[in-house]
Formats: sequence, structure tokens, C-alpha cells
Amino acid sequence: MDQNIEKLRQWVAESGYIVFFGGAGVSTESGIPDFRSVDGLYNQQWAYPPETILSHSFFERDPEEFYRFYREKLVVRGARPNAAHLWLARMEREGKLKAVLTQNIDGLHQAAGSREVLELHGSTLRCYCARCRRPYPASFINDGTGVPRCDCGGVVRPDVVLYEEPLDQDILRRSVEHIRAADMLIVGGTSLNVYPAAGLISYYRGSRLVLVNRGVTPRDGDADLIVRGNIGQVFSQL
Repeated sequence: MDQNIEKLRQWVAESGYIVFFGGAGVSTESGIPDFRSVDGLYNQQWAYPPETILSHSFFERDPEEFYRFYREKLVVRGARPNAAHLWLARMEREGKLKAVLTQNIDGLHQAAGSREVLELHGSTLRCYCARCRRPYPASFINDGTGVPRCDCGGVVRPDVVLYEEPLDQDILRRSVEHIRAADMLIVGGTSLNVYPAAGLISYYRGSRLVLVNRGVTPRDGDADLIVRGNIGQVFSQL
């Protein structure tokens, strides 16, 4: 077994309050493309950059194009939890993992059985009317065409955080509380380039900050342990 993976296994065994912070790389092994890799969503060609289409101002200005992009690129069908999701759910059942903080919007952590999942950027599995806040099933958007409308006339939108929109303050508060209480923080599958979410790891005060990632991140110098590789493959060895 790789020396770093063995050290990670040992730290997991010794820890009692593990928190996991993850990004798109957690779901790529389930067939969901990430955003920033060479073949990722942000490197594909559209009439507008994806960052523009997924902004609040663009949603307000051109909802037809927003929903065309959203249904084609963000609604994922048939994806199943991979080894990373399943390992995290098992650690929670065993009482070692206390929370999953995720930037993903695919709901795969819950599908794997995780219960304390803080979705920093929302979920494609929920939607609501932007005017009256009435909730709707995700299929109302995902399986429809054009701009979905509520009975009140408002636009029904996905419960995801768009660019230019703030993160949910309650989710941020709970995330900070978990990170501050953690004796081990595992960060995986994320470039740590998306703020404010990436800034959350600065609240960790312990001595077991672990980065599990295929490539380098801006926070590598802060890590107590770095494991290179696909996160599902790494967790499968623990």
C-alpha cells in the first residue's frame, strides 16, 4: 500500500470527528463531467461562456437559453454513487464522519446513504417558484421544455446557487461549525479555486488536513498530508 494512503488509513482509524469537503472530482467517477478540466464543461463551446449562462443576470435576461443549457449540461440522468460516495456514507454510519460539505449539485451523496450533507451550491433535485417560493418536483424543470412557469406566473427555477448569488447563510454557518469541530478534514476532488466555498477550509484548526486530488491546488502548502489520485480509487484502499 502507498505510504500516504497507509497514513491516511491510520488517521481515519484514530479520528472521531471527520469532515469531508468535496468538489466535482468526487462525481467524475460516476460519469458526471467536471467544470475545469481539459474536457470539462467550461472548456466546451457555447454562444456564451458557461459562467455567463449560469449567472443570475443571464437567467433573468435570457431564461430560454439558460434552460436549454441547464437541461443539456447540468441535468444528469442515470448517474450512480461511486466508491467515494459509498465510503463516506459508511464512515458516517460508523460514527466517524460527521458531515459532508459538497460543491456538487447532483445529490449522489444522499443517494449513497449520507445524511448530514451540506450542499453549498444547491441541488438539481429541487426547484421552486422564484416569485412565490412554491416548491416543485425536479421533473417540472428537467423533463419540460422552454421556460417553466408556476401557476402564479413566476418562473420556476432550480434550487442551485448561480453566479452573482450568495450562498445560503445557514448552510455556511453549519459548515463552519463542523469544520471548527473536526479533528480531521479531508478535502477531495476540488480545485479549491471557487470562492467563497473554498475559503471554508481556513476555519480548520486541527493538524490533519488531508488533500486527495489528482492535481495541485492553491492550498497544497497548508496540507498535513497529500494523496494524489482519483478519490474513489484512493478511498477504496482504506
